[in-house]
Amino acid sequence: MKMQYTNHYESPLGGVTLGSDGEALTGLWFDGQKYFADTFGKEHEEKGLPIFAETKRWLDIYFSGRAPDFTPQLHMFCSDFRKAVWEIMLTIPYGRTMTYGEISEEIAKQRGLKRMSAQAVGGAVGHNSISLIIPCHRVVGTNGSLTGYAGGIDKKIWLLEHEGVEMDGLFRPKHSTAP
Repeated sequence: MKMQYTNHYESPLGGVTLGSDGEALTGLWFDGQKYFADTFGKEHEEKGLPIFAETKRWLDIYFSGRAPDFTPQLHMFCSDFRKAVWEIMLTIPYGRTMTYGEISEEIAKQRGLKRMSAQAVGGAVGHNSISLIIPCHRVVGTNGSLTGYAGGIDKKIWLLEHEGVEMDGLFRPKHSTAP
């Protein structure tokens, strides 16, 4: 395995750890979130890299309230299924949402299946290792439930409101899979 590198960013929502293989972004996690650095080995080095500077520029634009007009180079270390789900999430526009069901319908169509489990899609969304840039916070339940954000429901709500998402019809679930 290639050497892995980390760097840190301080966001309005707390610390963020960035991960890279030296060429592209491989991880972006809120410090302490569920599945934190789950694609990383124990050996890594804190280092300043061009990909980290580019990612921090993306984050600065995002947290200033604007949609960044570029995506840093990404390397997704995951199964083909997760990669397909994450690539669909990359298409969700700033300020919009998509449901787990809509993603599962798209995956089923891509794979020539009659249907795909929304729960399987939920697992892939929840294990997204490049938060914010691959916008898993924009995925909501079909009924409007704001369930399943590894960074925590409060962060998901903040991010959606920050992007100007219409929150009518969206709600915090009574029992959540997210912290």
